[in-house]
Amino acid sequence: MAQVQGARDPQKAIVGAVTGPLTGPRTLLLGRYAKDGRLRYTGRTTTPPQAAGRALADLWPRRERAPWKGWTFSAGWGTRETLDVTLVRPELVVEVGADVARDSAGRWWHPVRWYRARPDLSPSGVARFST
Repeated sequence: MAQVQGARDPQKAIVGAVTGPLTGPRTLLLGRYAKDGRLRYTGRTTTPPQAAGRALADLWPRRERAPWKGWTFSAGWGTRETLDVTLVRPELVVEVGADVARDSAGRWWHPVRWYRARPDLSPSGVARFST
């Protein structure tokens, strides 16, 4: 069972896909690398501020070798509706605010809040995925 806490902890994650246009994404789909070297989906953000979305447009890596090819993502808990996503190469690290609640697979239970892009960090420096 997930634990719930009111505070949000700053976390770093890697962008693997976005919803909406790359020039103004609605949400970012985030991941962390597991021990086996695969990028594991950890959750998605709330909508970043417009200024952040425009700034992100200059940072998007090319889409070749994008993770999660062939995957579908649920639009929400208990729905069969899927998200329309654009995959990106997993090179952009972002800082988000996440509560401690996680599902049984280790993903953030609630959408995380956008804090900022971290182009100064490498994906290899992001904490590994754990359940």
